[in-house]
Amino acid sequence: MKVQFENLEKGEEIGSRDISVTRADLVRYAGASGDFNPIHWNERFATEVGLPGVIAHGMFTMGAAVQLVTDWVGDPGAIMDYQTRFTKPVPVPDAQGAENPATGGNVISVSGTIGALDEEARTARVDLTVSAPDTEGKEQKVLGKAQALVQL
Repeated sequence: MKVQFENLEKGEEIGSRDISVTRADLVRYAGASGDFNPIHWNERFATEVGLPGVIAHGMFTMGAAVQLVTDWVGDPGAIMDYQTRFTKPVPVPDAQGAENPATGGNVISVSGTIGALDEEARTARVDLTVSAPDTEGKEQKVLGKAQALVQL
């Protein structure tokens, strides 16, 4: 079913999802993006520079989050703008210390809500809430003011 501008309301939820992230995902992302910074794969290096351990790439997190909007609208080309602030790192423990022992990773939770509608431009601003557990398992917001502008 195609999203119709006329049927949207401010405050309406577009959906939510949990995204599992493993260190293997980070290695694949590094290969695709060319970002081989050791904070994304080397525990010793990450802790030596003051991080809680290996962390996900910010752009990996940002891209994984906007997939909710892409799936909702059904057309990646409909996303005219996407912005966010990186507020906290997403730690990705190894298999022995993982939130999910089966995959050895962490879970990013994403939900989306219609934040604004522009009738003249026929655009919807989707506000995303993106969080993940810290190293103690406490849920924390990892992207701030994550917003996608969608042309309908």
